Amino acid sequence: MQSTEKWSEELEIIASIVHKAPLEKTTKWGSDVFTFNGKNVISYGGFKNFFSLWFYNGVFLEDKYNVLVAASEGRTKSLRQWRFTSREEIDEKKILEYIREAIEIEKKGLKIKPEKFTAVPLPELLSDTLKKDNALQSGFDKLTPGRQKEYILYLNEAKQEATKRNRLEKIIPLILQGTGLNDKYK
Repeated sequence: MQSTEKWSEELEIIASIVHKAPLEKTTKWGSDVFTFNGKNVISYGGFKNFFSLWFYNGVFLEDKYNVLVAASEGRTKSLRQWRFTSREEIDEKKILEYIREAIEIEKKGLKIKPEKFTAVPLPELLSDTLKKDNALQSGFDKLTPGRQKEYILYLNEAKQEATKRNRLEKIIPLILQGTGLNDKYK
């Protein structure tokens, strides 16, 4: 959940720095995203314990000041964040260096190749539920393999049985509608 009020002054400083770069401002996913030749380069925002500048292809940045982190270690492939906890940490010169390098990365067209799709076995809870409900089975079968995998992973990530059941109840209407778990964010 973004918290822009807590960091409003700091985000204004970040915004003034970002606006010095040759990027176009657009709005995606409800946030300002700065692009170069239509490619996402950077964005920024405030969170509960920090404010951040993130680089969509940050994995390719040299990171000579060792400031970048993966938002979700092991899951985040390309995006890297530069997290700040105070106004004093903002260094315009360094930020602009990173932004210029990020633009060069876009010019070169560097991208992480998507991982080859691997099927994931159905969890028993979902399998049993699909067997009992023909409409649900039909809806699930009509989903793309990627959407099916989103649902399976979502259920598999839950540790407790109660959480798995709650998640199953949440996804049933989405499956019946033919939508993916994360479609609302796309």
